[in-house]
Amino acid sequence: MTVLSFDDKGVDVVYEGIEFRLERDLIEEATRKQYVDATDHEVLQMVEEDPELGGEPRRIGDIID
Repeated sequence: MTVLSFDDKGVDVVYEGIEFRLERDLIEEATRKQYVDATDHEVLQMVEEDPELGGEPRRIGDIID
């Protein structure tokens, strides 16, 4: 299971027991969107090769607000 914890500067990730951080700039570059307009699903797809995407995607701006 992958855990994503969002804040205004990036995302803390726990993937297969490994903890790391994806910085805001990296997410903007990878998604070609402003950080607040990227979604949790897009970030999860950056981390996992074939993630199970349940529910509707949520904008990071809505998550950290």
